[in-house]
Amino acid sequence: MSTYTTDKASPFTRAVISSMRKLYPEALADRSFDNTGLLLEAPFDPIRRQMNSVLLTIDLTKAVADEAIERKDCVVVAYHPIIFRGLKSLTLADSQQQSLLRLALEGISVYSPHTAVDAAPGGLADWLADIVTGHLPSPEPSAHTAQQEKAEEAIPENEEVKSKPEGDSPAEQPVEEKKKPKRPRPSMQRTYSRPTYPSHHPVDASKTDLNPSSVDHTRSVINPVTGVEGFEGAGMGRLITFSESQPLTHLVERIAHGVGSPKGFPLAIPQGKQVEDIQIHSVGVSAGSGHSVLKGVDADLLFTGELSHHEALAATEKGQCVITLFHSNSERGYLSSVLKDKLTGVLKEEWEKIRSKVGEEDLSPEWEDAVKDDDVLVECSQSDRDPFGVVILESSKQEGKPLR
Repeated sequence: MSTYTTDKASPFTRAVISSMRKLYPEALADRSFDNTGLLLEAPFDPIRRQMNSVLLTIDLTKAVADEAIERKDCVVVAYHPIIFRGLKSLTLADSQQQSLLRLALEGISVYSPHTAVDAAPGGLADWLADIVTGHLPSPEPSAHTAQQEKAEEAIPENEEVKSKPEGDSPAEQPVEEKKKPKRPRPSMQRTYSRPTYPSHHPVDASKTDLNPSSVDHTRSVINPVTGVEGFEGAGMGRLITFSESQPLTHLVERIAHGVGSPKGFPLAIPQGKQVEDIQIHSVGVSAGSGHSVLKGVDADLLFTGELSHHEALAATEKGQCVITLFHSNSERGYLSSVLKDKLTGVLKEEWEKIRSKVGEEDLSPEWEDAVKDDDVLVECSQSDRDPFGVVILESSKQEGKPLR
């Protein structure tokens, strides 16, 4: 292992940070609680340098850290900050701190844009608004499902497993020791699906007929952010008003298709109403935990990642409908649908600028080798997912009552 140390981040890391700040200035973030920006700056070891690659993720979990280390990425762009509050120590006993320490050891930096992405024009809030206002004449549902494990044959409680003779005479076969039978797992006499999660690639223009933002509407910012040059129209949340009211069932189809076709998601409607009869004229949109943005918004439908029980109940009591997706499912699709291509384009330009500038300096051979590398790669994590999946009771008559 190299013993080379430096007090600087890699040139490519600097290009990634510069690119993210161009796309989503940290001044757009909600500083009242958020912690955006460069959270982990790993020293550059030119002798054991990483690839010129970026891994995009919503949450920086141990699985995502493993993925970044295996891929030899240079930077992890984690939408949610892995550090929210001040730290008094960094130890391996804490799983999140363990991930940070492991990444630092490998020379991988971590950047978090969070609410700057929410607020930016063309950012996360506008992406969700584009889905709600899209047109989907013939939805094609699909889902990303956890891998099925190979089913094991259940062995009766008292049955022994014996070897089967292969010769003509059982006497010619050696006597084998009886194997201990495997006991079947307890069963509730129900068939449940394995947890399912939205696809990592929600909107592929070549595979979907969802035409984003094609239904006539007006759109406004709920909580404007001002004073950031070049980002006029920024702010948290979007309020959509349709020119003509839309059936709630159509919005459900658009949302399901646009965020990766999950097997299902929560829908709350006022008591005494039926889903098929509800018309929506206005929608309040906010990614993640939307209450702070959507509270007080006068809209027929609130569309967000999550609301608490009491927040959703208060909305339906006022006659509003609520769609939630589980927190990060309202955010993850943006990475592959929008951010990946946006960052790739800007990063290529920034990397060329830094290569030209650094190349004019008197560099060691190791640094020269790093600067000569013109590769740029941005990918989305395949390990990243919401903690919650949807488990469906199959092969059984419906129990309970439909939403009315």
